Amino acid sequence: MIAAALPSNEVERVGELEALRILDTLPEQAYDDITFLASQICGTPIALVSLLDKDRQWFKSRYGIDAEETERDLAFCAHAILEPNHVFTVHDAFADRRFADNPLVVGDPSIRFYAGVPLTTAAGNALGTLCVIDQVPKTLSATQEEALRALARQVMAQLELRRSIGELETAAIERSRHEQQLEEYQRRLENHLTMISEQNVTDPLTGLRNRRAFLDRLDEESDRAARYGTPLSLVMIDVDHFKTLNDTRGHVEGDGALREIGETISAHSRSTDLVARYGGEEFVVILPGEDIDGAAVLAERFRRSVEHAEWGGHRLTISLGVATMACGGAEELIRHADAAMYRAKAAGRNRVST
Repeated sequence: MIAAALPSNEVERVGELEALRILDTLPEQAYDDITFLASQICGTPIALVSLLDKDRQWFKSRYGIDAEETERDLAFCAHAILEPNHVFTVHDAFADRRFADNPLVVGDPSIRFYAGVPLTTAAGNALGTLCVIDQVPKTLSATQEEALRALARQVMAQLELRRSIGELETAAIERSRHEQQLEEYQRRLENHLTMISEQNVTDPLTGLRNRRAFLDRLDEESDRAARYGTPLSLVMIDVDHFKTLNDTRGHVEGDGALREIGETISAHSRSTDLVARYGGEEFVVILPGEDIDGAAVLAERFRRSVEHAEWGGHRLTISLGVATMACGGAEELIRHADAAMYRAKAAGRNRVST
């Protein structure tokens, strides 16, 4: 027995075969139909779609035998792929020194006749063969040989279809991956924009809304109050003697006091109110739907909550000015509340003025 040499393009050939992902797959009717037709047309009991791996020949389709694979060194197909453009024919294996003592000849399935058409890709790689086998010497007619070539082209069409489907599936997976990456990027971008937007309206020291957010909200609420004829009140708040606190205890403790005061006022406000840091040691609270009397009651609640809070051994108080929108707009409401707050400070601090 003489084993076939390896093709000069063996690495590329095996690579293209493996890329098809067809080895060891389940039987498919399309291939089985082709081997059946090949057997009937050529008048042979056996027909195979044989694919040559690195060290074996594996049968994608087999008609007339039970074996699923053989060693590559024993394969007639290993010789056939060396001539990709020709039908490889062995009329009588006993008379051919390459195969006379081949175990597949002297034993089961007792091969005497073999004809194989290489399954050659567009790149010139012969992946295997469509072959027919008989247990007696034989010669195919020209018509049978041409029919075998035609059927081999159909096998290649199936393999190319498989390749195309695989490429489409790979492209679909890749597209899905890109879409997921894009969605993740979009989500991160939205979160980043939300964070930036939040930073633009948040006071970095206290975490309350800043002056810009306060003015925007006050414009909205004043427009709504004017449109529907509902009351709108504003409380301006100043921390009493804050400069003294900073000078005696330092800016770190002063900053901490501002944070705690903001938290205290927020804790005693309603969900519909907006508490904001107006600047320095000043806070503001927008009170939608509250007239001057109701706003004064809420302002007094803020004052008491700060006065009675625990401030680490020192006393903190606030002065508050309350105003309600009449016929003017947001700017007038701010002026009236600010004026009321200064009246509270002038009257001795730690009080509410309207």
